[in-house]
Amino acid sequence: MSFKKGLAVVLACATATLAFAGCAQSSGNTIKIGGIAPLTGDVSVYGKAASNGAKLAIEEINAAGGVLGKKIDFIEQDEEGDPVKAVNAYNKLSSQKVVAIIGDVTSKPTISVAQKAAKDNMPMITATATAKDVTTYGKNMFRACFLDPYQGETMATYATQNLSAKNVAVLYDTSDDYSKGCAEAFKAKVEALGAKVVAYEGFGKGDTDFKAQLTKINQSTPDALFIPSYYNTIALIATQAKEVGIKATMLGTDGWDGVLGALDKSNLAVVEGAYFCNHYSTEDKSEVVQKFLTDYKKKYNEDPNAFAALGYDSAKILLAAIQKAGKTDKQAIIDALAASDYEGVTGHISYKGTGDPVKSVAIIKVVNGAYTLDSKITAQ
Repeated sequence: MSFKKGLAVVLACATATLAFAGCAQSSGNTIKIGGIAPLTGDVSVYGKAASNGAKLAIEEINAAGGVLGKKIDFIEQDEEGDPVKAVNAYNKLSSQKVVAIIGDVTSKPTISVAQKAAKDNMPMITATATAKDVTTYGKNMFRACFLDPYQGETMATYATQNLSAKNVAVLYDTSDDYSKGCAEAFKAKVEALGAKVVAYEGFGKGDTDFKAQLTKINQSTPDALFIPSYYNTIALIATQAKEVGIKATMLGTDGWDGVLGALDKSNLAVVEGAYFCNHYSTEDKSEVVQKFLTDYKKKYNEDPNAFAALGYDSAKILLAAIQKAGKTDKQAIIDALAASDYEGVTGHISYKGTGDPVKSVAIIKVVNGAYTLDSKITAQ
């Protein structure tokens, strides 16, 4: 073979290879979506639930033909509830060319990732990170849940108007943005409504003995005790509160979801009569909610908590936005997310110029060792 003829063959092969690669890239049959969640570690009950909800939604959409005629490839990373590991997880997903991310789950890791994602203009929706700052880093960031201040204000209004509480106490985690944000909003709203905060006590990360703070609170004889924290900590606090003789009605936020599972069955009475705000209730009779409950239990053999419902809604919102965008361009997805109008398991969700949803809240009461729907408060 002559040099010229050989070169021509090589060039022809190279051209064909490039053409094939280009076609393969543009006609791929999947769309990659990233997921970041604490699948192991102290808050894994939240991460697993949010992940399971998202995966159920994605499976349903894939079974119905996918998005833009392509199946969704959901790639997850476990961040163990750690902000540094969450950023590492984001970097791994970015290197795999995901077009958008569902996550993170708790607020601190989400904030760490949000700052990085904003620089990349990566479309991102968190199911459950409620801290106020989460969506402030860029127009690319959205959430399916309501915010910490809203939770605090809602429970303050409920305590004073529905429970007629005049004197209230607060016990919160000084090391946790979520707990601190809810506590501050609750205190401000309670005082604005004319009630008195008779005790405002804090505890630190990893604390397991709360009796000193609870004894001070008991001495102030509050009508209600607001404890914005997570279910495993609440189980300890509620048990010790009864031990020191506190009779105040206990109030909480969405982190309480799961507290019954964190208590021994013989000890469920420590949270009897407590109220907390949540994103939805399994007692809601709407068709959307009841179908989700049936499908989730069939797949995972357990009842879904609010994090599972929010994970489901966040995936549905994101994939509907990609379908509406008509392409996987980042800015097109972000624009479509901003225009979302979605009727979900956790209520009707829309965005009015920010990444924060306008939606309702459910008030849950613990009755006879079970979560019951006390009422629903519609977003104004």
